[in-house]
Amino acid sequence: MITKRNSEDRGPTDLGWLKSMHSFSFGHYRDPKHMGFGALRVINEDRVTPGSGFATHPHDNMEIISYVLSGELAHKDSMGNGAVIRPGEIQIMSAGTGVTHSEFNASNDNEVHFLQIWIIPGQRGTQPGYQQRPIDPETIKNRFAPVIGPEESESGAALTIKQDAIVYLGRFDAGKEAAFKADLDRKYWLQIVRGDAEISGFSARQGDGFAISKEDRINLKTLTEAEFLLFDLAP
Repeated sequence: MITKRNSEDRGPTDLGWLKSMHSFSFGHYRDPKHMGFGALRVINEDRVTPGSGFATHPHDNMEIISYVLSGELAHKDSMGNGAVIRPGEIQIMSAGTGVTHSEFNASNDNEVHFLQIWIIPGQRGTQPGYQQRPIDPETIKNRFAPVIGPEESESGAALTIKQDAIVYLGRFDAGKEAAFKADLDRKYWLQIVRGDAEISGFSARQGDGFAISKEDRINLKTLTEAEFLLFDLAP
């Protein structure tokens, strides 16, 4: 079964300095039909104006993932981490027992465009942690490669979270066809990061998402250069 979540149907936030589209309920946006998908709780597509950002605020018991698409995002947290996240880099903050952090556009001239993703951990009250890694473009060229996986797993992912979930990233040339072998006992969320494609017969464009279950293959055909995040989740 495949259910499409259209980009334009996502919940909007417009604070002037922040424009965000929420695939699932978040902040003031509440939709009981879209509260998450398995352990995947949040996918926000955020655009922050130069010099603006999220002031210091707390989190706990959540795996918080940031993936920068363009611009630069400056991070500081109560664990002592301070870093700039650049395009092609993934950051994970495991909030565990509790952290405070801030995220600001690192530029005074250019917008920062990024995805913020929350995954509910399988364990509560764990030690907070921080990871940040660049993704080698060659490893995700015309294929889905695991970039985030469970701790102590054999997923091959360089980044880990405290949940039975694997996050794949794929960046495909125009006119490519590919098939992802799915497990009938797992569930999947496919997020279109950039570009236009066909997903198992459905048209797809940037911002669209697909809830997938009880399927043994996910077929993909790109119409333009395109990038995808695929979440492989426990049922």
